[in-house]
Amino acid sequence: MDDFTRIVFEMSSMFKQRMADFEEEHKNNAATPGLSPEYIAFRTFIMQALSVFQQQVNFVVQSMDNMQMRSRRKILLLHGVSESEPKEEDTTQVVVQVVKDRLKLDIKPSDIKRCHRMGRVSQKARPILLKLHDVALRDNIWRGKTKCKGSGVTISEFLTKIRHNTFMAARERFGVNQCWTREGTIYVLDSKGARHRVTSMDDLEKIEPQPPERGAAQPVTAAAGRNAVPRARRAAAASRK
Repeated sequence: MDDFTRIVFEMSSMFKQRMADFEEEHKNNAATPGLSPEYIAFRTFIMQALSVFQQQVNFVVQSMDNMQMRSRRKILLLHGVSESEPKEEDTTQVVVQVVKDRLKLDIKPSDIKRCHRMGRVSQKARPILLKLHDVALRDNIWRGKTKCKGSGVTISEFLTKIRHNTFMAARERFGVNQCWTREGTIYVLDSKGARHRVTSMDDLEKIEPQPPERGAAQPVTAAAGRNAVPRARRAAAASRK
């Protein structure tokens, strides 16, 4: 689906660029009259068709993302748990012990439907994916994650790629303490303290960004960058006088 979305975007960009190039060339040619009504009608039709096509693609992508997230309802990720040799480690027993010790919850190996490490073996401990049979137990583990604070062990939801990227972007834009997830949905507090429900980058773009902090460094514009060198030279010359 990512490839399909990319192809649609590239196709739309190509059409817009080709039309812009044609119109620019047509405008610079003094011997030719203005754009014909037929061309304007064709351009309008293409733009409307591409817009509808993009909306349909976005709808399909969002629907598939919702289905994937529902299928992960009983899944959690356990981070920061030390890892033994893959052939020697029983991840189910490891999870049971962590939940009992850290969260003080009564859990049995039979409560876990599936459990394994994610990713390739490396020096860093890989996260553990655990899928539970019971949603209620899953929610109890999720609500008790604050008891792991300071231990190096953290618990997160198994977000889809779209929602994971959106969540990371939201934390970078609004701050870690202003963003959280619940049942696969991302929640963001804006600069006014209002809470927003987010599932995609389109939703995130609609939220008003945080105002810059007073005294924070402002981004340097191109004009400011060009003027910086002459100002620095003048200051250096003045210091030598």
